[in-house]
Amino acid sequence: MAYLQGLLIGLAFVAPIGMQNIYVFNNGLSYKLSRALLYTFFVWIFDALFCFAAFYGIGALISKNHFVKIVIMILGGALTVYIGYGIIRSANQRAITSEDNKISVKQAILQAIVVSWANPQALIDGTMMLGASRGTLTTAESIFFIIGVITSSFIWDMGMTSAFNILRHRMPGKILTGINLVSGLIVFGYGIFLIVNGIQQVM
Repeated sequence: MAYLQGLLIGLAFVAPIGMQNIYVFNNGLSYKLSRALLYTFFVWIFDALFCFAAFYGIGALISKNHFVKIVIMILGGALTVYIGYGIIRSANQRAITSEDNKISVKQAILQAIVVSWANPQALIDGTMMLGASRGTLTTAESIFFIIGVITSSFIWDMGMTSAFNILRHRMPGKILTGINLVSGLIVFGYGIFLIVNGIQQVM
């Protein structure tokens, strides 16, 4: 159950179109499949490290202090609801850009670090969202949950890179809009779950 929950939250976290996904999509559009998958693999590695840092760094602190856990769950839930609402509202306003410049492996690694770690809003949102999730799980469940998150990230990144590489510019914009809408609904619903869980622990 915790693994499935991690898969769903991981998908909701990674699917909305942002700087990292634009980069992943561009890999599929700009390079042959083997090179595109290699570049995307670098992105996944640093994204997985980010997820572990956010989940176990902040999450461990939350789990040791019941009051902090409740506060962060409620605040994190509220932020997650806001993020979900923002994704739904802006689903029709996102755009994908692409670039055709061939880059070296070293450059690809540096770019993977930047798109995974250098987005302040992603750092804030990710820390609150994954940290708040840690407060609802036991130690054993948390292991399966975070594995689910990074598994979902791997499937999404590699799947989208392959799909964009195969379909190129033939993919309708409605599909991307649908992905954002579904992701927004999942994030919004999970935010409600965190708030309700936090209130129940208070009572």
